[in-house]
Amino acid sequence: MTDWHVPAELLDRYLSGALDPVQVMSVDAHLARCGPCRTAVPPDEEWLAASWERVADEVVRPRQSLAERASRRLGVPEHLARVLVATPTLSRAWLAALAVTLGFGVAAAHLAPGGLLAFLTLAPVLPPAGIALAYGPWADPAHESYAATPMAGAPLLLLRSVAALVTALVLTGLAVPLLPVMTPMSAAWLLPALALTSGALALGTRLPLPVAAAGLAACWVGVVTAVGAATGDRSLPFQPGAQVAYGCAAALLALVLYLRRHHLDPGEPR
Repeated sequence: MTDWHVPAELLDRYLSGALDPVQVMSVDAHLARCGPCRTAVPPDEEWLAASWERVADEVVRPRQSLAERASRRLGVPEHLARVLVATPTLSRAWLAALAVTLGFGVAAAHLAPGGLLAFLTLAPVLPPAGIALAYGPWADPAHESYAATPMAGAPLLLLRSVAALVTALVLTGLAVPLLPVMTPMSAAWLLPALALTSGALALGTRLPLPVAAAGLAACWVGVVTAVGAATGDRSLPFQPGAQVAYGCAAALLALVLYLRRHHLDPGEPR
């Protein structure tokens, strides 16, 4: 506060824009620390109205993203659609990383001998990876806000897991036609992906989900590599007999997850 105040004539010139830049900065500096002089400055009603309208557009009536509009058209309730599009693994960064990973897998299928098998080994680990990063303080900057909602914990984790799984399956499916050879084996990644995903979530009822997903992914790659080295047939883990086993495992693990869903660890402090 200061004993000096902006004279009326100077204030009129300030408001009309007749002052030079140096005088404007001087008056601005005084107004910043002098309440009585600030009250003498009439508000710009038009500017205030426009500002509040912009605030309402961004906060009260935020524009729906393309993914949110698509979810709404598929019948997803508005509040669930808003939660789903905020899933960290549906962010542009994650989707770009997923696309790049699939691009490397497709390139390997074209350039390397046995590259198709490398793609089939890589593709099943992508959905569990997305699910492991779909919920939790390690992945979501807004986790504390969501943790205070009624859907926090296992319900939101499962909802986001479904979204991450569907997204990963769709993108991987779109990459399949880019493989050098289209054979029935080109789809041999699907059942292992479902089995690994169900397994990660089921194991997540006892372990933190990132640990469960990383452990199963490492086991999958290790087993596929070991079977190929031991038998000399790298395609053995993708043959029809193995596919039946993956399908049965996926169904059994999904049942285990359903029965133990209340024990699912969302990664929150206890």
